[in-house]
Amino acid sequence: MSPDQDPRAERTRARLRAALLAECAERPLAELGVAALTRRAEVGRATFYVHYPDLQALAVDACAEVVRDGVTALHAWRGVPDPAVPPPALAEFLTVLGRHGALYRALLTPEGGGPLGELMHRELREYSRRERELAGAPHAALVATAVAATFTALLADWLHGGFTGTPEELAARSWRLLIALHRTPLDLG
Repeated sequence: MSPDQDPRAERTRARLRAALLAECAERPLAELGVAALTRRAEVGRATFYVHYPDLQALAVDACAEVVRDGVTALHAWRGVPDPAVPPPALAEFLTVLGRHGALYRALLTPEGGGPLGELMHRELREYSRRERELAGAPHAALVATAVAATFTALLADWLHGGFTGTPEELAARSWRLLIALHRTPLDLG
């Protein structure tokens, strides 16, 4: 059994992730220290460093599940998607992000960069590419990259106040845009 599969190691990482989210609800990630975090998680400082090289790595890990939920939410439909009706999971995902906005802003820079932006772009691109290939849609890699870049940037700009709207409004607007990207005929010669 690898260390990543060890149930004790996973319980420790889960405690560290939960402690990080609790700490970030009280102060920005930039003000958080390993000592306060390990106290809250009730683990030793050395234990923290066994699992994570730094707080940013822990923060990305803590947010990765939410990113995966977001990628899944964008694909939470069957059949032909209706541009007027985004999957309910998409608004739910955006609501969760809003609750921990400061943490996500620290990891997802404006325009979609940063460690969380890179993770979201990579996972969304791969999922979209795979779905397009399964459907036999043309230019799977190109459209998947456009979808991933667009949604990641929209999300980042929303979190950083580049535009306003409720999670439901952003879900509806971004859904229509993403469907349009998927449906745009591409003549790439």
